[in-house]
Amino acid sequence: MIAANKNYKKKNAPAAKYGSIDWWLLAAVLIMLSLGLLMVLSAGSVVGERDFGDKYYFFKRQFAFVSFGLAVMTLCVYFPRKILNSVHYLAVSASIFLLLLTLTPFGIDVNGASRWLPFFGFSLQPMEFARIALVLYLSYFLSTHQHLGRTFSKGVIPPFAITGILCMLLLLQPDFGAAVILLAILFFLCLAGGTRFIYLAFSFSMMTTLAVSLIMNSPYRMRRLLAFIDPFKDAQGTGYQLVQSFYALAEGSFLGVGMGNGRQKLLYLPEAHNDFIVSVIGEELGLLGITIMMGLFMLIFARCYRIVLGQKELRDKLTSFGLSLIVALGATLNLAVIMGMVPPKGVAMPFLSYGGSSMLATMICMGLILNYSRTVSHEEKTLFTDKKPTLSMQKLNKDYA
Repeated sequence: MIAANKNYKKKNAPAAKYGSIDWWLLAAVLIMLSLGLLMVLSAGSVVGERDFGDKYYFFKRQFAFVSFGLAVMTLCVYFPRKILNSVHYLAVSASIFLLLLTLTPFGIDVNGASRWLPFFGFSLQPMEFARIALVLYLSYFLSTHQHLGRTFSKGVIPPFAITGILCMLLLLQPDFGAAVILLAILFFLCLAGGTRFIYLAFSFSMMTTLAVSLIMNSPYRMRRLLAFIDPFKDAQGTGYQLVQSFYALAEGSFLGVGMGNGRQKLLYLPEAHNDFIVSVIGEELGLLGITIMMGLFMLIFARCYRIVLGQKELRDKLTSFGLSLIVALGATLNLAVIMGMVPPKGVAMPFLSYGGSSMLATMICMGLILNYSRTVSHEEKTLFTDKKPTLSMQKLNKDYA
């Protein structure tokens, strides 16, 4: 558990001192962004030339997204922590308002789903920023209401109600996958924040029952589920995308067919430059390329874990943990989809997939995590040793339990 006695920490912990950012994390992020640009250039060239008469169309737009994202990330690195800790209600309110707008005539309807809003010639997906808003709110609530964390009416219902409102708006779009991600963020943050496990288990069982009911009563969700179970049964229909992903991964073998030489991007694999860009990496760079990509993600998450453990304030721990969780869930679910481990959910791969909203949200998360890396405690260097806890910490743990 991340949660601990807040009064004890305030009394005994020295004031946080700002230092240098985590350069290892920054380097890994920059390398991942460079890989993403190369793969969007390769995967999006055919579709760009067919639809817009410019094979560099998606690359140029993605380069603009990355450039703007880096600028926003830099601002987030030095964003005042005091202001960040005061915008949780504003962020949640803005997210609810934007999600409501997607359900009005202002929303952009694509393939029967209204998830986007027009924004200066681009499409803005509010769901990407609702995740960050939820993390800021949950971190505030769980850290400032520690005395209520073990009660159901005051410690559990409020965060579940806010998350429920956001999920309901997402389901109306409809965006079942995004709602599942918000519920996962809620579950893990509550678990880290000290909410009693019995409450979480009960809530998880209720949400699972609701999810099954939504799937059973929705024909298109049932088709996607059946396609996931046996995609080759309808390889030219509902299972087409997943089957083409398998072909791409199989074709790549160990070293791949070479950058730019992939065949699945030649209008065989839908969304090759977006949700299924990892399939193109597997085909063109092979198992070696996938391994390098996974190694970079492991480095990013290891550095994020170090930053989370190095925070002295509970709210800072929870916020940095939640922001890391957003990126980790996105990467895990995307990989699970392209390997056929979960039904297709339309989850973009952080840093790699084409898309402005996803890129901007990811860079905000990484900028804030780098912000928290500036206040990593020196004590975190001994967290992995076998040093026994002091008597005061033993008493603290006993009292909290």
